[in-house]
Amino acid sequence: MAKTTVPLDWGWNLTPAAAAAMAAGGAYALATVGGAAGLPPGYAVLAGAAGATAQGIVDTVRRRPFGHAVTRCAGWLAATGWSAAALTDHTALTWQTTGWWGAGTTAAVVLARGLAAAEDTARSERTERRLQRWANGQAAQWTERLTRLFRLEGHVVEGVKAWPAEVGYTVLVRMPSTTPDLPPDADRKLAVDLRLPRGGGVQVLDGLTYGQLQIRVTAQDVLAATLPYPEDTSVTSINDPLELGLFPDGTTAGPTLLNACAVMVGQVESGKSNTINATNVAVLRTDDAVLFHIDVTGAGISLPWLRCWAVDGTADVPLVDWTADTVEEAHIMVDFAIAAIAARKSGYQDLMESVDDDKIPVSPDLPAILIIGDEVAELPPKLMEKIDSIVNTGRAARVRYLGCGLRATQDVITAAQKKQSRVRIGMRVSDPEELHFLFPSGGARLDPKQTPHKGSGFISYPDADDVDRDPEPFKGYRITPKRINALGPQLAARRPTLDALTLGTGPGRYYASRWARILPRLYKDKKLSTATHPYTAMPPLHPPLNDFGIPDTTGPAAKQQPGANQGGAAGAGTAPAGRVAGDTLAGMLDAARRQATQHTAAHDAAAGAGAGAGAGAEGEGSNVIRARFGQDPGQSSGPVDQSGAVPPLLLDAHRALSDAPGGRLHTADLADALGTTAQALGNELGSILRAVGVTRPGAGTVRIPGSEPKSGYLVETLTEAIEKYRE
Repeated sequence: MAKTTVPLDWGWNLTPAAAAAMAAGGAYALATVGGAAGLPPGYAVLAGAAGATAQGIVDTVRRRPFGHAVTRCAGWLAATGWSAAALTDHTALTWQTTGWWGAGTTAAVVLARGLAAAEDTARSERTERRLQRWANGQAAQWTERLTRLFRLEGHVVEGVKAWPAEVGYTVLVRMPSTTPDLPPDADRKLAVDLRLPRGGGVQVLDGLTYGQLQIRVTAQDVLAATLPYPEDTSVTSINDPLELGLFPDGTTAGPTLLNACAVMVGQVESGKSNTINATNVAVLRTDDAVLFHIDVTGAGISLPWLRCWAVDGTADVPLVDWTADTVEEAHIMVDFAIAAIAARKSGYQDLMESVDDDKIPVSPDLPAILIIGDEVAELPPKLMEKIDSIVNTGRAARVRYLGCGLRATQDVITAAQKKQSRVRIGMRVSDPEELHFLFPSGGARLDPKQTPHKGSGFISYPDADDVDRDPEPFKGYRITPKRINALGPQLAARRPTLDALTLGTGPGRYYASRWARILPRLYKDKKLSTATHPYTAMPPLHPPLNDFGIPDTTGPAAKQQPGANQGGAAGAGTAPAGRVAGDTLAGMLDAARRQATQHTAAHDAAAGAGAGAGAGAEGEGSNVIRARFGQDPGQSSGPVDQSGAVPPLLLDAHRALSDAPGGRLHTADLADALGTTAQALGNELGSILRAVGVTRPGAGTVRIPGSEPKSGYLVETLTEAIEKYRE
């Protein structure tokens, strides 16, 4: 397990009362020890005089009232007189001398507390008077400024409030009925008139009532600073706001994702991936939510979080509960989520009635499910339709979705996701139009120049009163791979398990062996840790493909993958032929967790027996790696055209793509597989697709891990074309 260190605090954080008591204790110790040693009274006088002098200097530096300074110095002199008298008669341990010492100590403690309280009150009053004078001056200046720049008449500056971090302030303005708003370019004109530095700016927002505006002035470039993720990683709840970063005024940007879905966009090098990681750690801090990932371009958002479990073995369970690294695995995951929504809505009616709510209350025994999808532009239309179903129907069942893409355009953000996602995050972009598309409310005032730094962007989400906030600039917390790996064991200890009702759905039969399917693809050349053995030793179960190459999780289960280990975790000796009871599957998963925690010899033996096929670390000839996903050797290699309506080239290309990892190939590689040239294939296959109105997503650009994005084809695109030809 990762080691943690606790820094030592050498500071003297004493209250005034404690300081007075310590000074009195020092005087008593001096009198007692000095009396026993025959110390002359002059030493006490010298010590007291030095203390009174030091106290006077401190009071002068801190500008304390003259009467308070005299009182504190008098206290030192009183302690000096008592110590000198005790040393003269060597009577520090008598009842009379101790009684006088106790009375003096009590008076000193009470007096110290009173003086400190009076000084705090006076300091607060001075600060309030100073701020009031500053606010009054600013109000007069803003009244004149708005009149001069925008020819306003009848407006009232209702208040000017400084931000806690003293990096800016907010001006509240009540607008006249004839001019309820400022011009669209008001923020830039005001910034120029204020001569704000680069990185500062002005933001005009709606107030709490109609006719009121909030003018937020950022006087310092807060967004330029790097904000390490906070050290506090205490247990939280998915009901609480997720801390993603800071606003320019120093307050926390913290949306909640229990009720609302979310979208996040940002161009390359904008800090989008880091903000996803900040979201990951915020969710993983909870103990009542599980995290699913969809990233078909290499599982980049998952690998840093899996390392402590899959490679280092410092965590006993995976932080990310499920990772879909291929389109086929993503189909299984979203089918599972859709089935979970239906099962939870009907199965937990009594629970919702008991809490008098139409939404399921989450807990460690019944956790929420948050699905984060990255590079969503690479997902095929059929998969996006399923995700839209989750977005539209998953709120009451506590299944939510966060979609991330490079651009805020219609081809990246579907209509359902845009309408249902009240949490919206726009990292650095080049075109203001994208911000206007993402933030229809208040987006017209947004300027990308307000967030020029990497890791900064705009965010909008419902506030505590469920009122949608206007988009505001923010800076995301920075979290590095080493910090992620260090946090892994701590966060893994609080990971909840899914409930039996959710696991008992039809697609739930493919849940237990998910890592036996996924890890061999993610870690081809790495040796997996023993912590993964309970998850990879069970036989990987694959759903059959339908006629269009899409996994069918609702039909009869496919056979187990040939060569898969038949031993493994408890209860996983054979793959189920149909639906697995939820409590049985939950027991299997609990047994796997117990094995991961205990690392017994029996567990290691079972893991070693399945390492060749289950883990896929050393077995380069493993059938799991070579076999086409979701197909048994006896299954067809692709859809068979019995009507003769589908062009043969389309069928051949579909078969070649079905054999390719992830169901995607660049045009040149597909041409080699079909024995033709890339130009001839592109011309002919392009004509075939256009004939039925099928277009390739992303303008035909295909991303394959380990290579540059190039023109290519996805198996889902050809599946859609085959379906249309048959229709």
